[in-house]
Amino acid sequence: MHDFDIRPWGEWQVLDDQDGFKVKRIVVHPGRRLSYQTHEHRAETWVVAKGTCTAVIDGETVVAGPGESVHVEVGQPHRITNMHDELLVIVEVQLGAYTGEDDICRLEDDYGRAAVG
Repeated sequence: MHDFDIRPWGEWQVLDDQDGFKVKRIVVHPGRRLSYQTHEHRAETWVVAKGTCTAVIDGETVVAGPGESVHVEVGQPHRITNMHDELLVIVEVQLGAYTGEDDICRLEDDYGRAAVG
């Protein structure tokens, strides 16, 4: 019923999707990272459920463990990285008028998905 996708870095699953927000469970495999990206229409808050998240937010490194959260403003470049040996599990809350998967502008990507410009 809810969206799910497997990516080169792990997987995500939509837990809830309503007007103005979306909630996802994100799993990042050890040693993997998501693209360095921005969103035009949404802000994100990540709550670490398991593991250690080493995030890059607008060029600054932020480390968060279980129970801690990281906030990303609309348009702010960001990346989630799992630099450890255990799975990283994050609950992501997206807030904005539009939360579609096509609201991703990849600035850097380890898997060849960055926009060419």
